[in-house]
Amino acid sequence: MNIGYRLWLAVLGVLLLAGTALAKPDTGPWDLKELRRAPAYETAASERVQEAFGGKNVPVVLSQVYYAGEPWLGKPTRIFAYYARPAEPVEKKLPAMVLVHGGGGTAFPEWARLWAARGYAALAMDLSGSGPGRQRLADGGPGQGDDTKFRRLKEGVKNAWSYHAVAAVLRGVSLLRALPEVDRDRIGITGISWGGYLTSIAMSLDDRLKLAVPVYGCGFLHENSVWIPILASLPEDERRTWIENFDPSTYLSRCKIPVLWMNGTNDFAYPLDSYQKSYRATRGPRTLCVTVKMPHSHPAGWEREEIYRFADSILRRRDLAPALAAVSLPLAADGKVLVRYRSDSAIRKADLHWTTDLDKPWQQREWQTSRAAVLDLDTVTAELPAGPLVFFLTLTDARGSVVSTEHVERR
Repeated sequence: MNIGYRLWLAVLGVLLLAGTALAKPDTGPWDLKELRRAPAYETAASERVQEAFGGKNVPVVLSQVYYAGEPWLGKPTRIFAYYARPAEPVEKKLPAMVLVHGGGGTAFPEWARLWAARGYAALAMDLSGSGPGRQRLADGGPGQGDDTKFRRLKEGVKNAWSYHAVAAVLRGVSLLRALPEVDRDRIGITGISWGGYLTSIAMSLDDRLKLAVPVYGCGFLHENSVWIPILASLPEDERRTWIENFDPSTYLSRCKIPVLWMNGTNDFAYPLDSYQKSYRATRGPRTLCVTVKMPHSHPAGWEREEIYRFADSILRRRDLAPALAAVSLPLAADGKVLVRYRSDSAIRKADLHWTTDLDKPWQQREWQTSRAAVLDLDTVTAELPAGPLVFFLTLTDARGSVVSTEHVERR
């Protein structure tokens, strides 16, 4: 990459940070010093299973684990999790991932096995106060309904679901760091939907994490999200308390680690305007993977190969795990848009996506797609349709990995 291009990217980064309102750093209601201590835990059961990966069956060890949580309503709690690791590891110390489920989810053993088959240790905890088979634990924490998420703040912020869920995630990091087979300096996190929301907070509070992948979930839920009606129905003091303590926008300016942001254009819960505010609020390297009408589900949020390749590129040797492409902001002029990129894997395809439904909610907008031109080793360009629109570009490399630019609105 030539000096001029590097300078151009640096200037863009400075301008972007200058134009972003960075919240005052805050650690909220959590005792981070305490949460960084390894929690007491016990392994209830373990089994050796086979997980398909790379055209073969890979043996992994799957364990049921219980670890100490935060007190809830004055009583101690335990958190249930599945812990998976390769049965025949190729490294003495394993990279590890924390896996955070979304609403309606639980500790998914299949999710943990997917990472273990790829050579990782993985911890998938339950955040609904349940154990195996979604059975309620006698000493479980709060459930994950909208009532416990939003409407019980009069019981105190430390009895709220978000407080307990974030604490459970951070204690999960501490647990992984205490395991002898885990490399304590190679731990990342990914979460889906509400798990992406929690990931957005955890990655901002815990500098022990080396990367994060929030899928769908983001911050600024009080400005635009599917939960606007619930937040609007709260008494003003409770609404303000929830935003100040539990909306990720309060904490995102603390995040300095690499983040892969993955979402769909029409996500029902987390629209692209709140999503853009969220990723712009962070201060570390960011990669976007926004695709047209990406389905919203747990499997759709864990099966994308971009997530594993992003983690590999940071937690594994770079010569064995090429990074996802880095792209510039789209530069539009004279009816054209230009994007500069840097990629370890050749870019095979580029597409322009746009919508003219500027007055409709994000969830209802129809998107059109046309092919963009990959001109040389570092430039993509496309013709822009006339008139008001929102547009972004996606680049697909030789492995099939997709990255996107930020979306741009032209009135």
